[in-house]
Amino acid sequence: MFNYESPPHSHTSIMAVQYDKGVLVGADSRTSSGIYVANRVSDKLTQISDRIFCCRSGSAAHTQAIADFVKYGLEMHSTEMGKPPLVHTAAHLFRSTCYEYRDQFTAGIICAGWDELRGGQVYSIPLGGMCVRQPLTIGGSGSTYIYGFCDANYREDFTRSECMEFVQRALALAIRRDGSSGGVIRIVSIEEGGIERFLFTSEDCALLQNF
Repeated sequence: MFNYESPPHSHTSIMAVQYDKGVLVGADSRTSSGIYVANRVSDKLTQISDRIFCCRSGSAAHTQAIADFVKYGLEMHSTEMGKPPLVHTAAHLFRSTCYEYRDQFTAGIICAGWDELRGGQVYSIPLGGMCVRQPLTIGGSGSTYIYGFCDANYREDFTRSECMEFVQRALALAIRRDGSSGGVIRIVSIEEGGIERFLFTSEDCALLQNF
């Protein structure tokens, strides 16, 4: 007799992009478990400190546990140092945690933020615990559909408004093609002046999916 075991929550579309004054992080909101949609409006953009966020893909439980661990570690580090943590520090704490538990956890992380030392930064921490700084990184099941779009349309000199349009359209196209991505689009901008959250509905996505 065939036994079907539902896989862990694992499908998503996430991305982070560096622009002239900071970074944007964005994600869809669908959490799926096998063929079932477990949550239509989940928030995959997790705030780690005042100006550092992470985007989570993989097992929802695993990535949330890792994010909580890193957030606690950064709070301790910030208290000891007497100043806000660096994005580089957060990224490498994610890297060491993902590497240490690479055989137990299914977690792909994007860590992005702003600090006074290096400005806006984006780090990719894929499965296994590698850490690479990139001006643009995408992840999750929906990312496979938008590599060409991102390569063709990304520019290093994006303003925030241009970057916002780029991220919106990229995630809308991922949602259109990937059955495991959906819901709304959440985007956070991170700059020296602080953070700002944006939400785009399914109606907004439908308009962006048309060229």
